[in-house]
Formats: sequence, C-alpha cells, structure tokens
Amino acid sequence: MTETHRLEYKSSLTPELDIEKEVIAFLNSSEGGVIFIGVQDNGRTLGLSDPDGDMLKLKDRIKNNIVPSAIGLYDLIMDSDNGNHFIKIIVAGGYEKPYFKKKFGMTEKGAYMRVGTSTEPMPQSIIDRLYAGRTRNSIGRIKSPNQTPTFEQLRIYYLEQGKALNDNLGKTLELLTEEGDWNYAAYLLSDENGISVKLAVYAGTSRAELIENNEYGYCSLVKAIKSILSKLEVENKITSYITPDARKDIPMWNPIALREAVINAFVHCDYTLESPPKVEIFADRIEITSAGSLPFGLSRREFFGGYSVPRNKELMRILKDLKLAEQLGSGVPRILKWYEPDCFDFSDHFLRMSFRKAPESMVDGGQIGGQMGGQIVLTDRQWAVFELILGDARVTRKQIAGIMGIAESAVQKHTKALVNLGVIRRIGTKQGYWEIALPPEKISVYRKQLLD
Repeated sequence: MTETHRLEYKSSLTPELDIEKEVIAFLNSSEGGVIFIGVQDNGRTLGLSDPDGDMLKLKDRIKNNIVPSAIGLYDLIMDSDNGNHFIKIIVAGGYEKPYFKKKFGMTEKGAYMRVGTSTEPMPQSIIDRLYAGRTRNSIGRIKSPNQTPTFEQLRIYYLEQGKALNDNLGKTLELLTEEGDWNYAAYLLSDENGISVKLAVYAGTSRAELIENNEYGYCSLVKAIKSILSKLEVENKITSYITPDARKDIPMWNPIALREAVINAFVHCDYTLESPPKVEIFADRIEITSAGSLPFGLSRREFFGGYSVPRNKELMRILKDLKLAEQLGSGVPRILKWYEPDCFDFSDHFLRMSFRKAPESMVDGGQIGGQMGGQIVLTDRQWAVFELILGDARVTRKQIAGIMGIAESAVQKHTKALVNLGVIRRIGTKQGYWEIALPPEKISVYRKQLLD
C-alpha cells in the first residue's frame, strides 16, 4: 500500500526522525491514522534491528513530548513480515485539539496537521480556532467531588493482569487535574462514588412491564462494567439453528458484538451529563444507551469506518490495560460484522445501540424444504433478495446487485444460501429463471447476519 492521508511509512527510528510531529498531525485530524516504523515509502518492509528498544523509545517520546497527553489515544503494535520486524503506531483523532510539542507550545513550530500524504505545520489561525473550541469539560479536567479516594478494587484488577499500581497511580494513570487535584476519572474509578449503572429487564417489547431492575454501581466503574458483562453472559441464552446438514447452537446476541457495545458505551459516555450508560433487555431486543452523541468533529461515515475519537481517553487507557478493550477503532467494525449500521441511533445528546434477538428457534421442526416444513428464518439481506425474486422470476444477479447496492458476488452468496435452505431453485443457467420452492408464509426474517 502507498502512503495516504491516514498512512505514513518510516524506514527506521533514528534520533533525527521527528516522530512526535507525525503523531501530532494524526491526533489533530478527525480520523487519526497509522504510522509504520521499519517500512519504506513504497510499502516494502525493511525491518528494525532493535524493535523492543524502539518500542520503549516511542512510548517515552510520545508520553513526554506531546501536549495534551496522548496516553489512551494510541496503540503500539509489533509485527513482522518474512522475519523482518516493524512497529505499527495506531493513532486516534484526539478530543483536546490542538496537540503540540511541549518544547514549542501552541505555535506553528509545535502543532502539525495532515495535508494529503504529508505532515505540515498548522497555521496559527487554525491553532487558535481549535483551542477556542477545545472541550473544557472532559473528565480529566473536572475536579472530583471526593478528594480522598481509594483504589483497592482497581489495584486488584491490575494485579490480575500482572501489573502493580503504586502510590503514584494518580500521575501514572492521569487521574489528576493540571492543578494536582483528583479528577472526575479518578472519581469514576475509585472504590466509592455516586455513579449507578442500571440494567433493566422487561416482560414485553415496551417499558410497561418491568420484571427485573439491577443496579451496578457506587463502586469502581471497572467493577460495574465487569458486573454488566457477567449479567449479559447469563442472559445471552443459546438457541438452535437447524441446517440441512447439522444442528447449530447460537446465542440470542453475538457475544463479541455485545461486549464491544458495552465497552463502547462506557468509553464514549459523556459523564458530565451525569447520566451513566444504561442497559435494557426486552422480549425482542437489547438496548444499550450512553450519554453524548458523536464525538466532536467525527462524521457518521468516519464513525462506521472505525475511526476512533475516545471521549474519555483515561478510561480507554485503563480498560486496555485490563484487557477489557481492544486496539483503537476496532469496536464499531466488530459490531458491524454481525449487525447492520441502523442498529445505531444518534440523537442530539445520546447514542443508543439496539440489537434484535435471534428467534427462539431458527427452524422449528421438520425437514427443511420437506412436506412437514417449519419456519425458516432468513437474514435481512436474504429476505430482500428473496422478495426481488418473488417479484420477478427472471431477475438477474447483476440486476439484484444494482437494486440493493451491493456487490454481485454478495448476491451470489445470498442466492446460494437460499438454494441451500430450500427456499428457491434455479431452472436453467444463463437464460434460466428462479422458481419459488417454499411459500413466503413459511419464512420469517430477523435482523442479524448470522447466516451470512
């Protein structure tokens, strides 16, 4: 791959390489980017003679030379290509722009931006505009209402990962304000606080009949997250899906997507609105709601593209330390692997993720396509393809692809699945047509791509 506005190659990490400049440019963008160390401009891997040492140098330089702090906004990953080691720096768009070199401050010598495939000094007018619009209500800047917090729960979670927190954890984990007071992130992570996360269960599809109301809170936010994930694991019952070849067991919701949605809600929640994330389980779906809509400067296209702008970098950093969060920008793409983008609902002040339950039984009795039959369940895409065939038996894969706005290869995958399920059959080849093998009333649809 060649260099792009989000991709930068550096052949080696030398004292002359101004790596801070490259990181700052991506921090100051809305999309972030990736920097490869040990790779030529043409994309060929050269390798590094001391990758472990280079990793330590990078951490030190990024940590100490960039303001505001970039901790929680970048990942360092070591990889190899044919035995040649290289380092990948994944940088998220920052939430406290402008970022700049500590040595030069908020000047054109200190702040940088990405222009095409190059990194350029940021004009002073843009620096001033960004600073004027910088958020001043981040949890790292707000003073905690409790200035005598304890962190025994957090210490235990770090010890479980083989890490020990010393008495300097306030500075190490960025839990102090610029004035040296405990900040709101410290308040959220302390053993006792006033934050309660609710998980409600309803009998039907509305909030009319509440059958269970759980509160996980007044403790370290990490403990609350773990409690929510454990409860959802219990609620995520296994159901059956019968294919012509075998019976498969699947959960009501994809567990990977569900976990990512919970972590996303906590990392991106706007705690300044004093409304912690909320989880609600209905008869037909689960909803996860967090305060705060799209982060400033991030479009929906960028959001769904996996560009990351963590609203609470302090929480992101700690959840990554505790192996609760993966690398930056991986959460939404993981969710979209199983659910459609319309499961995300953005309002002015909230983001809600809604995941439909898989049916209690994917096929309820009988041989698929046989006389006994049963209710065959299709994904949204398969159902859409089936409806087009139902309306025109001679519709081509190319025509379906054009109508649905998807690749022809994807249409072929869906028609093959419909044939295998006994829903349709193909009569003839190039000049042939489709024949409906199962009436529509024998088919239902669900909003999940489990069969894709």
